[in-house]
Amino acid sequence: MPELTPTDLQEILVYTTALARKAGALILEGSAAIQASGNVDEKKNSVDLVTEYDVRVEELVKKELGDKYPGFGFIGEESYSSGTRPPLTDAPTFCVDPIDGTTNFVHGFPFACISLGLIYKRRPVLGVIYNPFLDHLYTGVQNQGSYLTRPNFPKQKLPLSAPKPLASLNQGLLAIEWGSDRSQGTIAAKSSSFSRLAGDPTGVKGGKMAHSLRSVGSAALNFALVAQGGLDLYWEIGCYPWDVCAGIVIAQEAGGLVTGSHEVFEATKDTEAFGDVTEDILAGRKHIVIRGIQGGQGETTKDAQRRIVKEVYDSVEDVAPN
Repeated sequence: MPELTPTDLQEILVYTTALARKAGALILEGSAAIQASGNVDEKKNSVDLVTEYDVRVEELVKKELGDKYPGFGFIGEESYSSGTRPPLTDAPTFCVDPIDGTTNFVHGFPFACISLGLIYKRRPVLGVIYNPFLDHLYTGVQNQGSYLTRPNFPKQKLPLSAPKPLASLNQGLLAIEWGSDRSQGTIAAKSSSFSRLAGDPTGVKGGKMAHSLRSVGSAALNFALVAQGGLDLYWEIGCYPWDVCAGIVIAQEAGGLVTGSHEVFEATKDTEAFGDVTEDILAGRKHIVIRGIQGGQGETTKDAQRRIVKEVYDSVEDVAPN
């Protein structure tokens, strides 16, 4: 297959953006149907939900992408769950979560989206995230910037304002999620981690007293909101590649930095590899994304991002994803 050029990626972005909007219309149809019927199934447990619309949206997207780009690979949440698990290669591969934020979708909470990413040579290179409930479209292409398109505004480059300083977590608005693994070990580790991030240090040992914690309920939208500048960072254990692929590109193109687990951070923080999202990080199920930060005196943006990631990882507990 010929090399993908920047022009090729722009053409793919135009097509996938239109496809995301088409999928968004089906998501809205599904939301109305579910609110009327309450027809929902469980995957792993009572909080790991799937609907017929997750499957229908993925089938729509997979068919149209296959017709348009027959030589590209495809990784989708629902096909993966049903046992279709092709290995990642250097070939261009679409990575799709048909409805990210299924619990929100089921409850009618308007923060669910389609997340459509493209991986090329084992790196995320293009991302489209579309929330049809709010009609917010986030797009990003490697080395070509990321953008937000929404009603009543011109298309806006991300972040929406110049990066601001972030002296410590004490001044941050942080995204976290409870996830679908509610076992004792995981829930205890997350609870104590969240307590330290939010807690007053005069009464909570190790408390950082962040401005607040937010659980939007969609990994893709958390990434998009970090890219936008509305969130300072998002830390999560348990995401799959389709949850984060599109968001990684959008956040990176907005000046954000993405890395993996505590172990990955320690191994790469002082090297050129820091912030390079390899296949292992993409699939590693442990991620942190932090917005662009205006560095302090003698501090670069990456220095500031490294400092904040260290503060987070010194505060939270690492657990094995289930």
